[in-house]
Amino acid sequence: MRIFETVIYGGDLVAMAEFYADGLGLRLVEEPDRLSVVFRLDDDAMLLIFDPTLASKPGRPVPSHGARGPGHVAMRVEAPEFDACAERLRRLGVEFEKEIDRPGDGGRSLYVRDPAGNSVELMDGDPWPR
Repeated sequence: MRIFETVIYGGDLVAMAEFYADGLGLRLVEEPDRLSVVFRLDDDAMLLIFDPTLASKPGRPVPSHGARGPGHVAMRVEAPEFDACAERLRRLGVEFEKEIDRPGDGGRSLYVRDPAGNSVELMDGDPWPR
């Protein structure tokens, strides 16, 4: 089993689309509309970003859902793409909230905030035991 879709929330879907496409280099598969913007990741998983107000309304074709406050998503980005992604974020003026070198697995984590305030972690390596 594996996760196919992950949803995070943000009210300004155009700004979210620009952050994830231009800053992180994700492949946009559905342009922002009133409800959502959709990306396909390298492993074929989907990242959906929904407007929290519209996604929580009853009567939609799928069950309503939502979250309050900032969420967190971590994306594995192997070197050298990790460095290229960090450079794209720097050029866009995105503040790096925290950078961590993990001695246990030799990996790195870089934390930034997207336009909705969600914590976005870029990581290379694998810190979790198998």
